[in-house]
Amino acid sequence: MQKLYLILENGRVFEGSGFGWPGEVVGELVFTTAMVGYLETLTDPSFYGQIVVQTFPLIGNYGVIPADLESEKPHLKAYIVREWCREPSNFRSEGSLDTFLMQNHIVGLCGIDTRALTRIIREHGVMNAKITADPAVTPEVLAEIKAYRVTDSVKTVSRSDAAPLGEGRKVVLWDFGAKGSIAANLAKRGCRVVNMPAGAKADAILAERPDGIMLSNGPGDPSDNMDIVAELQKVLPSGIPTFGICLGHQLLALAHGAKTAKLPYGHRGANQPVKDVETGKVYVTSQNHGYAVLNDSLPAGAKVRFVNANDGTCEGIDYQNEPVFSVQFHPEAAAGPLDTGFLFDRFVAMIDAHKEGK
Repeated sequence: MQKLYLILENGRVFEGSGFGWPGEVVGELVFTTAMVGYLETLTDPSFYGQIVVQTFPLIGNYGVIPADLESEKPHLKAYIVREWCREPSNFRSEGSLDTFLMQNHIVGLCGIDTRALTRIIREHGVMNAKITADPAVTPEVLAEIKAYRVTDSVKTVSRSDAAPLGEGRKVVLWDFGAKGSIAANLAKRGCRVVNMPAGAKADAILAERPDGIMLSNGPGDPSDNMDIVAELQKVLPSGIPTFGICLGHQLLALAHGAKTAKLPYGHRGANQPVKDVETGKVYVTSQNHGYAVLNDSLPAGAKVRFVNANDGTCEGIDYQNEPVFSVQFHPEAAAGPLDTGFLFDRFVAMIDAHKEGK
């Protein structure tokens, strides 16, 4: 294997070995604490533009299972693991992690102390980094690393060609980088899911005459998408039941006049505790975001429903005067394993109540 180096924005260098696609890459360095679900991580569009570090030491042991992918291909910049399994074992496996990364032109890096790397990110916050064959830390290299910024993320990962899925209630999935399991969960509950791209105008969405609108997850800074927020503000007065997940949650908040801010190192993993402030019940959730809605910026009529039990950040909002609600975490990801699936049931019930009230 080729010797590669990870150069951090602060000048720290880690030595490792390359696997997957050979090459050099610059990206935003983040970590995820999920012990399983590496295929879902690799193909989650929300990781667009990022170099992802797995804190769990052994990755790739169950191979590559196409049915578990969240999108057609990976959108991350590079993938870092302590050790990748060269001989996966699973009856559903159709290939190895190394081959999958090679086929999708994703640089892999292994053999470094990922936990030490994670501690640096936790202490100093998310930072940019470069994977390269040259360990020299020159002013030019550091300038290149520091200049990197994730741009055009939602526009790049949004799909407009997805075929409708399911039968029944018509739900427009406003696709900002949607994970496939969101549509699957709606279809399972008797919905016909119709994709609309991120750049869709309000008139086009309303022309579909949907029974409900799902605002998907997606990558990047939510405040980079004020054009989408402006269209969302035109859609909301229609009174169509609306459910937002992750970036969709943040865009809904912005559309109501709230504010968002970047977290020091984000919430990424399958073990984030979230508390329902109404019931006191705590759920184990899957999350992948670097920004959060500021609790004290919410307008009247918007109530914080869920909070992160670790840091108190906003994890869900109920809009009390509208058939609208949102969550920051991923109920489709089944972290608990089915703890928060009831949110899809709530959305469907909201659709049915709205149809009956017409």
